[in-house]
Amino acid sequence: MSLSAILTEAFNFFRNHISQLAALTVPILFIQVGIQLWLGMEIGSADIENPQFGGSHMAAMMALLLVFSLLIAALTIFLEIRSQGHEASTLLILKTSLNFVPGLLLAGVFSGLAILAPVMIFAAFGPLWLIGLTMSIYIFARLAFVNFMIIVERLTPFEAIKASFKFSGPIAFKTLMVLMLYIPLSLVGGSLSALVQSVGVPLQLIVEVFIAFMGLFVNVALFRLYMVSRPKPAESIDEEV
Repeated sequence: MSLSAILTEAFNFFRNHISQLAALTVPILFIQVGIQLWLGMEIGSADIENPQFGGSHMAAMMALLLVFSLLIAALTIFLEIRSQGHEASTLLILKTSLNFVPGLLLAGVFSGLAILAPVMIFAAFGPLWLIGLTMSIYIFARLAFVNFMIIVERLTPFEAIKASFKFSGPIAFKTLMVLMLYIPLSLVGGSLSALVQSVGVPLQLIVEVFIAFMGLFVNVALFRLYMVSRPKPAESIDEEV
């Protein structure tokens, strides 16, 4: 299936299920973005020469990782359920999502280290950091399906990392193109956030939650790409649009 067809079907799914997606993810996004804003303000107000980061900051970082893992688990379970033609309540999806948080968290840590390693290593060689960045982007694309492997395929974190890398080989270019959607979303989101920053935190929180919610379209597109590329037959989300 062509990339344009995948994006079109993902867009139709996102549009037709936007109210259900919002009910499921927006409350989680408010918590996630709220933590991010607080950490941002703490870092911004820190003494540059002698920054102080205590237990509260570490706890906030851990909470952020847990909340993000819950968000990804809930979204993926919703997509999986709808791909099979079933429905489930928001509370049931959230309850089920908790079972996958530890695995997603562990996989996220090791995937993140694998993605950051090349750019950090090559940064020590001056101009060669660009090579490291290119390698990191490529690894990011190859590990983009780890979450689906854990939740849909029920693999362990390490199995999911290996399976994602193997699975994404033939579709690495398409995966990268889908992930590139984050660039315009980030640019628009950054501009909107800068405009409302002077107004106050409440409005900034609402705007950034909206931006983060729209960014979930990338996850929907990745799931559609994953479903049409699976070696075994499976119903696709376009049957529910």
